[in-house]
Amino acid sequence: MNPIMSRLGDRLARYLSRPDPRYQPLATCDPRGVAAIIAPGDVLLVEGNTRFSKAIKYLSQSTWSHAALYIGTALPDGEPGQWLVEADVVEGVVAVPLERYAEMHTRICRPVGLGEEERNKVIGYALARLGHRYDLKNIIDLVRYLLPQPPVPTRWRRRMLALGSGDPTRAICSTLIAQAFQSVRYPILPDVTRRPAPREDCNDCHDDILHIRHHSLFVPRDFDISPYFAIVKPALENGFDYRRLTWGDREGGAVSA
Repeated sequence: MNPIMSRLGDRLARYLSRPDPRYQPLATCDPRGVAAIIAPGDVLLVEGNTRFSKAIKYLSQSTWSHAALYIGTALPDGEPGQWLVEADVVEGVVAVPLERYAEMHTRICRPVGLGEEERNKVIGYALARLGHRYDLKNIIDLVRYLLPQPPVPTRWRRRMLALGSGDPTRAICSTLIAQAFQSVRYPILPDVTRRPAPREDCNDCHDDILHIRHHSLFVPRDFDISPYFAIVKPALENGFDYRRLTWGDREGGAVSA
């Protein structure tokens, strides 16, 4: 049955990965601005325009359905360009050009304080997994995305994304990138517990103890809301001046809002 289930899973994944022709991005960025500002080790979040995207955005209560790791301007084989490494349910772990997402709503999330050595290790972790393909015979992990807005309570939605925690889950969620940062113990959204740490001058003091969250539970928005990633907006970084904006006029000469 495994070959049959794998073929069914592959067909289902391809169906769910088709772009929605009605997609309109919530906002757009100048792709030249993104290309000029993004740096190796940054995480690029993507709004997404597929059936997968709709379900992931609903379940994670977020604008973002996809995440990719920016690795720089050249692949190990020397091919020039600006490259991202991402996990795709159909293609597996692949390198894609930055311009793939030029027409989509994106956000740059930058790890703060990550040294060059650690950043290279994060990138190396992702590069070492290029070519990894996902086994799609566990179609239960895929069927949930046929219903873009499943009627489940809010508190269960993140768990539903990790349903099964099989290969389709790792391909759809932000597992690859989460594992890359966890390989150097860089925090994303760790679980935190408090331990009493009384001192002579402070009886109520405590220490925060971080615990690594299981990688199957990460979603793209976690990089957005993480206190350890800075949000980099190209329009602001490139010298934004609202006085230089060109506004359209309504009838009568009023400035449009």
